[in-house]
Amino acid sequence: MTNTRLTENPPKKKAANISTDKLHTFDRHPFQVIDNEEMNNLAESIRAQGIISPLIVRPIEGKSDEYEVISGHRRLYAAVKAGLTEVPALIYPLDRNQAVIAVVDSNLHREKLLPSEKAFAYKMKLEAMKKQGKRTDLTLSQAATKS
Repeated sequence: MTNTRLTENPPKKKAANISTDKLHTFDRHPFQVIDNEEMNNLAESIRAQGIISPLIVRPIEGKSDEYEVISGHRRLYAAVKAGLTEVPALIYPLDRNQAVIAVVDSNLHREKLLPSEKAFAYKMKLEAMKKQGKRTDLTLSQAATKS
């Protein structure tokens, strides 16, 4: 059975500085990246201090040196806005289902999620877990109690 959590028997990761033009948003990313005052503040912070927490990315199959962002879409947007051409990242060899689950899990802690974003994210996670043969009753109970 494929592992879905990066913290339990994590796949080998590699740290690297990656050109922003080699990074692509996650296909069907369920969360909005909004260019507002908070984004301006994040861009200013990145301009002054750099990116403190590296992005989490995975290699794009069939494309040499190109990556899909798993966690850090807002940091990437702010970094580009701040004029950075490279960002620090941790590269994980995740399959599609592991990536979907990681995207959802890394964003559900955010305070300002629209109910529609949260619902779509849980749906994505459930579908990915079904494809992996994981128990879904645990996720469904999480969704019911955390709403």
